[in-house]
Amino acid sequence: MAQTLSIREIKNSEYALLGDLTVTVYSKLDGFPSPTEQPDYYVTLSNIGSLNEQLYTQVLVAENSENEIVGGVVYYSDMSAYGSGGIATQEQEASGIRLLSVHPESAGMGVGSALTNECIRRAKESGNKQVILHTTQVMDIAWRLYEKTGFKRSPDLDFSQQGFPVYGFRLMLNNEKH
Repeated sequence: MAQTLSIREIKNSEYALLGDLTVTVYSKLDGFPSPTEQPDYYVTLSNIGSLNEQLYTQVLVAENSENEIVGGVVYYSDMSAYGSGGIATQEQEASGIRLLSVHPESAGMGVGSALTNECIRRAKESGNKQVILHTTQVMDIAWRLYEKTGFKRSPDLDFSQQGFPVYGFRLMLNNEKH
């Protein structure tokens, strides 16, 4: 069942809230590296809100009708700011999506789709030709969401993060501005 959502840029006062949510979601993924296995990655997750202060970067949140933050994502209008392993940061005329999280109580209610679609809308509006993202096999819900949205596997974007395989995806855009 979809809920009424609004997608907007994060406020400074919400940085810690989204950081806590993102750490909670990722640390509970069965088979995903733990905070002790990849402490630097979890520092990034905890500080997700501060990414909003970087060039070409917007941290977006999904807010429900009760004004509660129920998810978040980082949108990159230029891949030079993307900050992943592999070759993704060298991609031209491309936007990126990273660190999508949805509050467990809002799972299955369209939050991930709404955040992803807003990133795609922004990419089209900017005139970029593609959207790039990475996910893992243990993020099976996100993987299915991305495929359903039209993203295709791009093995050229794959990389290993401290021995953990990370898989690249692309969505080619038709460049029609909405």
